[in-house]
Amino acid sequence: MTHYIRNARSTDAGKLAAILTEAMDTPPWKPNLHTGAQDVAHCGNMIDKGWVRVAEGEDGRIMGFIARNGEEIESLFVAAPERGHGVGVALLNDAKSACKRLELWTFQLNTGAQKFYEREGFTEINRTDGATNQERLPDVRYAWEAEK
Repeated sequence: MTHYIRNARSTDAGKLAAILTEAMDTPPWKPNLHTGAQDVAHCGNMIDKGWVRVAEGEDGRIMGFIARNGEEIESLFVAAPERGHGVGVALLNDAKSACKRLELWTFQLNTGAQKFYEREGFTEINRTDGATNQERLPDVRYAWEAEK
């Protein structure tokens, strides 16, 4: 499926929230701490800050999104039917083209995300017991730097 990357618009908030909510509901180990309405508000807030880029299909469907605050990737989510088709890689490459360094957190239990980020050139720089995140789940800090 062909897609292109663009800046998110305020009208995308509900579509992004649906992707986020689905991703939060799927893993049995991940507590879902927010309602769908809170997810919409959160996505709208990130869009308002200018952090969000989306992958949009030729049919106008939002396939995934990335939220980046400077060098910090706050969120990267791909709609379930689009996973494994290069959408996440395209969003990550878009962020890499804008920064020489990127950092992010993912949960230790999210081994799929860890494999993805490592395959895309990220290296682990820290692990915590999760005491400082909302979910209270052990997490992993990753960083990527452009080749010099």
